[in-house]
Amino acid sequence: MSKNWGVAVLAAAALTYATAAGAFAQPLPGTVSTEVRMKLERDAKLTVTETVHVPDGRTVKRTVPLRLAVGNDLERQYQVTDAKIEGKGSAGVSGEEFTTTFEGGDSTLTYTVVGAVAPVGDVLEVRWQVAGGWDTELDKVAVSFSAPDSPTSVNCLAGPVGSSQPCTSADLADGKGVRAQEIKLAPGERVDVAIGLAAGVVPPNAVVVEQSGLAAAFALTPVSAVALGGLLVLLLGGVALLWYLRGRDAAALASEVGAISVLVRDPSGHVAFASPDGVLPGQVGTVVDEHVDVVDVTATVIDLAVRNYLWIAEVEGHDWQIVRRNPADASLSGYERAVYEALLPQGADAVTVSQLRGRQVDLARVRDELYADVVEKRWFVRRPDAERSLFWWVGIGLAVLGLVATVVLALTIGSALFGLAVAVGGVALAFGARSMPARTKRGSELLEHVRGLRGYLHGVTPADVPEDDRELVFSRSLPYAVVLGETERWLAAFGQQDLYWYGNSGTSTDFRRSFPAFLGALDGVLAQAGHLRSLRAPNP
Repeated sequence: MSKNWGVAVLAAAALTYATAAGAFAQPLPGTVSTEVRMKLERDAKLTVTETVHVPDGRTVKRTVPLRLAVGNDLERQYQVTDAKIEGKGSAGVSGEEFTTTFEGGDSTLTYTVVGAVAPVGDVLEVRWQVAGGWDTELDKVAVSFSAPDSPTSVNCLAGPVGSSQPCTSADLADGKGVRAQEIKLAPGERVDVAIGLAAGVVPPNAVVVEQSGLAAAFALTPVSAVALGGLLVLLLGGVALLWYLRGRDAAALASEVGAISVLVRDPSGHVAFASPDGVLPGQVGTVVDEHVDVVDVTATVIDLAVRNYLWIAEVEGHDWQIVRRNPADASLSGYERAVYEALLPQGADAVTVSQLRGRQVDLARVRDELYADVVEKRWFVRRPDAERSLFWWVGIGLAVLGLVATVVLALTIGSALFGLAVAVGGVALAFGARSMPARTKRGSELLEHVRGLRGYLHGVTPADVPEDDRELVFSRSLPYAVVLGETERWLAAFGQQDLYWYGNSGTSTDFRRSFPAFLGALDGVLAQAGHLRSLRAPNP
């Protein structure tokens, strides 16, 4: 019985020893394992011997980075020399990586590490990543360390890079060295050992440098910080300016505006229509939505007829004829003359809508003249379309320049965030281009008056106008009703049948049905030109 107890005690003692000295236990069959023995020399070089076991028929690889991040945009730089393998495999240093390859069997790798000893406060720290960058799972990593003097501490971390998970075991062994081990290390994970020594045991040789590569190139440096700060100021300034300018327009759109007085009475008692700020029908749409649209040209054609430059008559075959009544004179604005000549070029005294449909009507000059006109009237500082294009192309140019600068800086001196800041600013400018053509203060005031004009079109009745003046007031107001989308309501309110500028006699057609059909036909012809947006009416 005592004999059996003796066997059990011996077995337990053997098991305890095997556990304590597990770093040197035999690996499990069919697995990859490594035993790392480190010795710190008196010149601070770290000599390393690794015994690697690889199952027969397999090849494994390990890539060790020689620059490790230590925080604050700094990296610890190591140097590996005298690398050689006894057994099946190869070892070499390329750039900032130490690469080893092992084939089936047991191989012994030896090398020397320079840069492992760093001063930390009043003590020294020896740090090396004894395992990491393996392309396969390790069943076990066993580590031992010896130095000219007894270590004072050991910190062993294992697992994914950057994690703070402790190793399976790590201790100061017999007081003269260090033993540590990690069981089951996944591919790509590391074992990082840091050992404390008293100051003066060996001279420190750690090399700490600024980060390299993309991480360093995009690090927040004083230069890139100034660039980002400047970009932020510019963006906030641009947003504030647009908020002020667009906010002025928003206030004009959101404010309660009643009908404004556009009917004036002359000394003889006659009532006439007078638009706010002298705005013409074609100008109304451009000021409201900042684009020259087809409806702006259609409304101008009606206005030219009302002012006796043209005559519009319905003819057989559901068609309309536009006739020259008076020549274009100095009273017409540049865009009105362009509309007049686009419909009736020199030598033509009449044209039908169907004939216009059969020829290409060029409205490019109309568009350019109308944009120039709203600038001349000081409703815009610059042409809205040109300003949008200018800021778009400037934004695209800055974005491309910023991307090029980012690549160049990343590959040369760093501070790539400076280029990235320029690129982001360019993209923001390009996307903000659609909001750039803000109206002037006078333009915003006109916008409010246009809303009042719409209130007039909604509220006025024939009873508000003397009978003798109704035809003229109706006619002068009609082009504004067309451009503001109030045609149907205006026709329903007044319903004029015989007008001095529109003829539908002999067609038995009601003007309230004939006129909208004419508008639709003319809109379609003008839209074919392709120079303008085919938008029926702006909405102030």
